[in-house]
Parts: sequence; C-alpha cells; structure tokens
Amino acid sequence: HGPFSNAVNSWINRTTAQIKSAIARELQVAPETITLTDSVSSGCNIPIWGLTWREGDHILLSDCEHPGIIALVEEIRQRFGIKVSTCPLLETLNGGDPTAAIAQNLRPTTRLVVISHILWNTGQVLPLAEIVAACRAATTQYAPVRVLVDAAQSVGVLPLNLSEIGADFYAFTGHKWLCGPAGLGGLYVRPEVLEEIRPTFIGWRGISKDPQGNPTGWLPDGRRFEVATSDFALYGALQAAIALHNEWGTAGDRLHRIQTLSHSLWQRLSALPAIACLRAAPPEAGLVSFQVKDYSPTTHSSIVNQLEKQGFLLRTIAHPDCIRACVHYFTTEDDIDRLIVALSALLNE
Repeated sequence: HGPFSNAVNSWINRTTAQIKSAIARELQVAPETITLTDSVSSGCNIPIWGLTWREGDHILLSDCEHPGIIALVEEIRQRFGIKVSTCPLLETLNGGDPTAAIAQNLRPTTRLVVISHILWNTGQVLPLAEIVAACRAATTQYAPVRVLVDAAQSVGVLPLNLSEIGADFYAFTGHKWLCGPAGLGGLYVRPEVLEEIRPTFIGWRGISKDPQGNPTGWLPDGRRFEVATSDFALYGALQAAIALHNEWGTAGDRLHRIQTLSHSLWQRLSALPAIACLRAAPPEAGLVSFQVKDYSPTTHSSIVNQLEKQGFLLRTIAHPDCIRACVHYFTTEDDIDRLIVALSALLNE
C-alpha cells in the first residue's frame, strides 16, 4: 500500500483513534485528552518544557523520583533560574503522611509538583487525589499548584479514574504493567490546563492548517503535542495487550490478584532471617523491595545476577539500596515458591 497512500492514511487514523479510545477507557477520561508518546520520560518532558518559566519559580520533587525526571528538572533549573527542592517521602513508607509532607514543603513560588503515583523504588502507593487537593488548596503565586505525575508503575496496576483524581498531567508507558510494546506511551492532560503548556517539538501531526495547507496554530486537543511519523504498528499491539488484560478480569480484579500474590511474596521474604523487606506492612501493589541484612556494596547486584541465571528477573535499586521484585496478576504461586527456594540457597538458609 505504500507508506502514505490513502489506504494507509485511513488505517493510521483508524488505529490511532482505536488505541486512544482503549487507553482512555483504562484511565476513565476522554480520548481527546490523550497524547501518544514513546515513553514516560517524553510525557514528562511535554508539560515541563511547555510551561512558561520565570526566574525564581519553584518545582517540588519527592526524594523518590526516577533519575530521568531529576535530570530533566535540573536542566530546567539551569536554563531558567528556577528553584528546585525535594520533600521527604521515603520516610513515610512505614508511617507518616505523604500529603502533609508535600503540603509542608510548598512555597509561595511553587508552580509545579512532580511526583510518582507508585514510587518506583519502594512500591509505596501515594494518595494522589489527596495530594492534588492539597496542591489546589495551597496559597501560592500560581494557585493552584500544578501536579505532574510519573505513572510508570501505576498504569496497568491500579484501577484509575483520572477525571476524579484531578492530576493535571499524567505520563505513562505501555511496555511496563500493560505489557505492550516498548516505544509507546502517553500523556493525559487535564482539559482545563491544556492552554497553559505550549508544544516544544513541533510537526505536522500537531498543527491546524488553512485550506492551502499553511499552519494556523495547534490542534485543539492532545494531538497538538504529537510531532510526526511514529511506529504506528505499535498502536495495535498495545490495543491487543489492553484487550487481553480485560479478558482476564477488571482492573479491580487484576489489582486484587496482584495484591494477593505480592502479599504472599512479602510474607515469605519476611520469614527469611537474612532478609528485611522495606515495607513493614504488606505491599499495596506489585512492587516488593527488600534488603539483605548486613550486606556489602556488591551483595544485592550479585544476588540479582545469580537469580537471573536461574530465570528470575529482579533488579537492584540504588536509593534506597535494595532489590526489587515485580509481581503481576499472572505471576503464579509456584513462581514465588521457586524464588524463595533460590534465595534461601543463595543465602545459605
């Protein structure tokens, strides 16, 4: 059919509409609020670069954000002379109030709060709706303070209704918990804040045109942040992955299964004398982080490497220094049993 024949263009338009509708149903928002991206990082870049910064503006991060987001905010700080600070959410893992920690660290000049819905290192699920409400209630020069959410670990795990949660920007990927293809993600922009951010990268997909084909401005929805040609074949792949998850059960059903399995893993790990789980209570979602007691700087990486040779795909986290396991709804009890046996053997227990 050629790369841009009428038939292919019709297929691209149809496939794009279908994947946006599938994503929108998962997030309980309108398809027009979705911008298709290639990753969480790209999704976070769109609003952070799209805001019009003034010297002295303040961005608040948590102390549990991904290095890619930290680096992005640091570049904004250097270019525009803004202020950046972090609030202590790591210490609220086993007690404390993350909403209060954020509210107490807002400043009169705070313009944006950047947080994760599920913290990638500890697995803590933040009370996002409460945090958004606190940011809206704060008295600042930019009231309400806008909230950008790194949703790398939440989409595909939590039942979501972004219209109710109220976050301004919600950046996610299709290749993690949705189990879709790498290279496809998205950004939700709350309709009320769409005009507050401007496109940074610009191409034919995001612009409106007059009858002669001349650009006249931006398209009126999430398309304005889409640039040009993408790997459109990925759209059908992610749509198929989402459909397969929903064949198994609802988002609530899947989360319940994830929690059942992650609770089991947490309990089994906690029973090993040489292991200390970061959470003192069962996990709220599918991330289970733990440490080896009296570990050396190379202990965790050595254990992860040895487990991978046996078919267990865990990873190390640098801050806090730990090992993280991911439990999805299709993980089995046998998987957990075999992991505990393998860990016990490595730890000589």
